Amino acid sequence: MPVVREFTLPDLGEGLTGAEVVRWMVEVGEVIAVDQPVVEVETAKAVVEVPCPYGGVVTARFGEVGEEVPVGAPLVTVAVSPGEGPPVTGGGADERPLVGYGVADGPKGARRGRIRPAAAAAAPVIAPAPAVPVAVATAAPSVVAVISPLVRRLAREHGVDLAALTGSGPDGLIMRADVDRAVAAPAVPAAAPAVVPGAAEDELVPLRGLRRTVAEKLTRSHHEIPAATCWVDADATALMELRAQLNRAAGPKISVLALLARICTVALARFPELNSSVEPDGSAIRRHAAVHLGFAAQGERGLVVPVVRDAHTLGTEQLGAELARLTEAARASSLTPAELTGGTFTLNNYGVFGVDGSTPILNHPEAAMLGVGRITPKPWVHQGELAVRQVTQLSFTFDHRVCDGGTAGGFLRFVADCVEQPGMLLRQL
Repeated sequence: MPVVREFTLPDLGEGLTGAEVVRWMVEVGEVIAVDQPVVEVETAKAVVEVPCPYGGVVTARFGEVGEEVPVGAPLVTVAVSPGEGPPVTGGGADERPLVGYGVADGPKGARRGRIRPAAAAAAPVIAPAPAVPVAVATAAPSVVAVISPLVRRLAREHGVDLAALTGSGPDGLIMRADVDRAVAAPAVPAAAPAVVPGAAEDELVPLRGLRRTVAEKLTRSHHEIPAATCWVDADATALMELRAQLNRAAGPKISVLALLARICTVALARFPELNSSVEPDGSAIRRHAAVHLGFAAQGERGLVVPVVRDAHTLGTEQLGAELARLTEAARASSLTPAELTGGTFTLNNYGVFGVDGSTPILNHPEAAMLGVGRITPKPWVHQGELAVRQVTQLSFTFDHRVCDGGTAGGFLRFVADCVEQPGMLLRQL
């Protein structure tokens, strides 16, 4: 006789207390496998898929789309056949590491990884919950031949039924091109809805999830940090020429962001006061030994700040590869909480939005942020003559508690000099 197991929302890391239900991935009565994702939730850090440690029949779901579910509250109940599924510990299923989530505490520098169910094999077994008779379906659920989560997301965004597609890949694998063709196919026009005249109403958009976290963090930064901003225009012509020269050679392409990131790490080595934060009680300034470089990226659900760990140890190509990986993850809303926390300095390239300048709010508790505007042709005095050059505006916001204007001005001037004369970086190699 099958028994019903309750799966509660696990602690997804970084001390999060709850998550908002974004999308249910299973239905009541559906047969699921061990560690199959059952729900997509949005935490204060990222959007993640939560796998269930039990295989069997889903007997109940808890929480509607848009509803906040606290950590430890029930997500689903599953009817499990005797002898199947992982052992259950005394504290419930969420004490066992789930597939796709690492353990919050571990050796310094350890990365979160995929933990197989066998990792919990040594857990003590307790008596099963009271048996509840459930009709267990014998047929296995249909399997859609899709590997890429990006293909699944694209199909979901455009309302494409993957089960109705025939894949063009090996063994019928559904590729992105298959979804694109389904999206481009002409749809049967629906009857036009009747137009009902009426007054427009204001829309009330609740602050929750990532948007609420960003709002709270910016408000705290604005209230707690005495920030000041300075800025300078710089001739980036030589930097753009260097990038073009590098990209003519074999190897990965170098982005402007990667060059700016390299300049930041060199500048912070010269001005370590700015790679710091003030202790919560205001009693001391903590100067960080490593540069964990955050950079602003526009994700599907808003602005996020992924972090390049130990950026000071990476060369320009390595920085470019990590920046590209994190940017793609931001666009796909697949960044982990660990990839969104722990920054010590932020680089904000708002030039991608076609604007010249900005006075950004610091990313609390960091002490400094470099902003870079668009690089655009402008009249410029070059070698005593008026010329058209590639010019950008650099702005620098800093916590006035960690340094005075002389240090901040020296940092910004050094960055501008590296932009105008990138050969200066050779001194630091």
